[in-house]
Amino acid sequence: MGVSSLHWLFTDTDDTRRLEDQGFYLRLGCQFHWRNQRYRDFDDYLEGFNSRKRKKVRRERRYVQQAGIELRTVHGHQASEAELETMHEFYRSTFDKKWGHATLNLSFFREIMASMGEQLVFIIASKDRRDVAGAICLRSGDTLYGRHWGCYEDYHSLHFEACYYQGIDYCIRHGLQHFEPGAQGEHKISRGFLPTPTWSAHWIGDDRFRAIIDRFLQQETTAMLDYIQELGEHSPFRRGEAA
Repeated sequence: MGVSSLHWLFTDTDDTRRLEDQGFYLRLGCQFHWRNQRYRDFDDYLEGFNSRKRKKVRRERRYVQQAGIELRTVHGHQASEAELETMHEFYRSTFDKKWGHATLNLSFFREIMASMGEQLVFIIASKDRRDVAGAICLRSGDTLYGRHWGCYEDYHSLHFEACYYQGIDYCIRHGLQHFEPGAQGEHKISRGFLPTPTWSAHWIGDDRFRAIIDRFLQQETTAMLDYIQELGEHSPFRRGEAA
């Protein structure tokens, strides 16, 4: 093909093995994922936590309730035009406040609302009948993927509620097995999202460049394995509890 490099991101077990057999270099990463252990509801989920972490989660959820904030979940095909425009504004405002450029325009959201509406999940927070924050997720048959987040106003723990706890609630209600809320965020561990290895595979055409990358990956993989093991020791679950 005449390319200088080829890259596969977030490969599953079979593809990772196949690509490694073809001479691709593997890179180990780490995200924080939630797994459903047939929980009956959110309280059943928290029963597996140690006492201190369980109280922390309940306190965070209570802050949101005491602020008079209501949350609702709306699938894309059920959303009104006003809700769609508001969610896009939340998405765009985060980039305006922090970094980068909001590459997904309103027309894109209208398109996926029409073409894959049942897979588009809006978690919307409102106060005094006014939408104040929201999280945008997508779902497959067994996994919830998130999330773009935005808000007009800051409220104590609302980010955790909209981006994590409502997503967990959704997975339990709909029988989804996994919740992958996005990259980074060691703060997710205390809320039940545990360090999970992720893989990518890379082919480099230049022999000299390939040798340098090979050495780097060997060093990085060792460090990443240590990192994952260390983070796993901070699990909120009681010892012996599945997570």
